[in-house]
Amino acid sequence: MRILALETAAKAVSAAVTEDGKVLAAGFQDTGLTHSRTLMPIVEGLLRNANMTVADMDAIAVSAGPGSFTGVRIGVSAAKGLAWAVDKPCVPVSTLAALARNVAFWDGLVVCAMDARRQQVYNALFEARDGALTRLTEDRAIALEDLAEELQSDPRPKTVLGDGGRMTYDFLTAAGISCRLAPAHLVKENAVSVALEAEAIAQAGGLVTAQELAPVYLRPPQAERLRAKRQSP
Repeated sequence: MRILALETAAKAVSAAVTEDGKVLAAGFQDTGLTHSRTLMPIVEGLLRNANMTVADMDAIAVSAGPGSFTGVRIGVSAAKGLAWAVDKPCVPVSTLAALARNVAFWDGLVVCAMDARRQQVYNALFEARDGALTRLTEDRAIALEDLAEELQSDPRPKTVLGDGGRMTYDFLTAAGISCRLAPAHLVKENAVSVALEAEAIAQAGGLVTAQELAPVYLRPPQAERLRAKRQSP
């Protein structure tokens, strides 16, 4: 199965094409430019250089959240548009599940952490063993203090990663919890892992239509929270 995957849920932006577990093409950028400016040139460039088109794909995958509200919206909107234009199905992928694939080869506890502001992270825990991942928690928004309390007595080696990885690593270390931060080339979210996760989801029957594809927010957007606060008595 050939999949075009998009990753825009965090600070970096990337796109990739995989086929049956093999990476055919990939592009990654983390220069601080907005995803609305960088995503489509990356997609167009990698497809052109690989002599492929969107019509050659079997599905379009995207990190559907959690993550930056703006980033998730950009990625989901792009995936919907690409899929709609060529009548292809979509694969919504948990940003955190894809992220865990970056370090699945390191046995132990995988602590995925994306900066959710206000001393919170979007988080999920996985156990990695012999290259396979077992999900231990649902995707959630959790205070760093609560995460540290949860991990305090867990003896397994811990690998922390994600765009909130450094912040989480520093907090856990200060709390006396032994852990390691994934190396620079693995610590960030990337579309290759989104594509690989999407292949597994597609094989399990998780394809959706472009119309059905929707972002996943663990918290309401800031604008909605401010509006609700103003409207409250």
